[in-house]
Amino acid sequence: MQRVFVYTRWDTIRAILALAALKGFKIYQLDVKSAFLHGELTETVYVEQPLGYVRSGDESKVYKLKKALYGLKQAPRAWYSRIDAYFKKEGFVKCPYEHTLFLKSDKEGNILIVSLYVDDMIVTGSKESMMEEFKQSMKSEFDMSDLGMMRYFLGVEIIQNDAGIFMCQRRYAKEILERFKLQSCNSVRNPIVPESKLVKEDGGNRCDRLLYKQMVGCLMYLGASRPDLAYVLSIISRFMECPYESHMMAVQRVFRYIKGTTDYGVWYRRNGNKDLIAFSDSDYAGDLESRKSTLGYAMMMSDGVVSWSSKKQPVVALSTTEAEFVSSAACACQVVWLRRILEHIGLQQKDGTIIFCDNMSTIKLSKNPVLHKRSKHIDVKFHFFRDLVNDGVVELVHCKSEVQVADILTKLVKLETYEHPMKGRHLNLVNMVIGGLTRVIKELIVPKVPNCREDTADHNVQAKQLA
Repeated sequence: MQRVFVYTRWDTIRAILALAALKGFKIYQLDVKSAFLHGELTETVYVEQPLGYVRSGDESKVYKLKKALYGLKQAPRAWYSRIDAYFKKEGFVKCPYEHTLFLKSDKEGNILIVSLYVDDMIVTGSKESMMEEFKQSMKSEFDMSDLGMMRYFLGVEIIQNDAGIFMCQRRYAKEILERFKLQSCNSVRNPIVPESKLVKEDGGNRCDRLLYKQMVGCLMYLGASRPDLAYVLSIISRFMECPYESHMMAVQRVFRYIKGTTDYGVWYRRNGNKDLIAFSDSDYAGDLESRKSTLGYAMMMSDGVVSWSSKKQPVVALSTTEAEFVSSAACACQVVWLRRILEHIGLQQKDGTIIFCDNMSTIKLSKNPVLHKRSKHIDVKFHFFRDLVNDGVVELVHCKSEVQVADILTKLVKLETYEHPMKGRHLNLVNMVIGGLTRVIKELIVPKVPNCREDTADHNVQAKQLA
């Protein structure tokens, strides 16, 4: 039997943070103690008598379990079934697109949102009394802890104040620097050398495979709040099987970059932009071995990034237009899913989502209903994007390459481009056109939050003092 763990996606968590910042909601955190022990088994499971508790004269007998135990493959599924039944009893509606997201509303239109990550929960809503009533109901049903305002969730630090919500991983970044004895290294201003091209076999010496996997694994978890690391993580993670010294040097450079940017994170502004906006880009034939292109996209709401990706495309593109088209199609699929999540939590997108692209041929191809000879070889699944454009779900809008945010997610860029004031320091500022009418400056990632204080009487700590 396969072990099933129930957890929510980081995209969903960031969407909830953006919604809470946009509406001014407070987010609370709950923790269920010994969650798996609450699960009730539907299968027949027997276990041997534990050492020290063997009944004399019945040594050959076994126990039949009624509830789950830690270590059972059925335990995660049993726990989810138990908590799912509880939410249904309390009148919650489960999101069909994210099974760990639950919503409850009353006659006055107030909402209560609960997101589940195994035994950790984040709770937010428009009415404090609904959240307090939910907490008391949970305490009567399960043995749990009320952790108060959401501050530290799964290694991510959350700061809430009247100006918005800030998420970062400063503490975790310092921990991994100390773990690999790089806390005293010299910092650099970009995570990868622009002229470098890494390949699987460069003729050099091999490095410690286990150490390489550990370092890359720690960096990948740091990417939960750092979209500026997305591209380099997609590169260095390709050499896990047989790393060389050149690959290790690239990983060490990422750590040196983190050394100088531990305070970086994502900032969601109060009363920010409620419309979902996306950026899509690609790097044509960027992989020197497979000649596959790299796709990248970033989506923002409430003036902060809620979803991003940088990875190798599944097919070999025959032109830059095809590479951009495949990237836009992947971005559109994520947009559709995210729109459904936002609709479930009460933030329905009325108009089509704008996707900014810097390739005019891709925009024309998305609007052309005729499958001519230039596009007939493209896989059918990517033409799903064309239907979304025709239905008005998404709208592909041209933008200049100078303001293309996703450019940093797809290719090696020079330091001048990486710190360009239009793209900002590591996606800090985005100069974009909304609907072709207004030009706005949007903050995606900020290195620090000035005068950011937590709204609690017991913990009036500034963001810069987090450690």
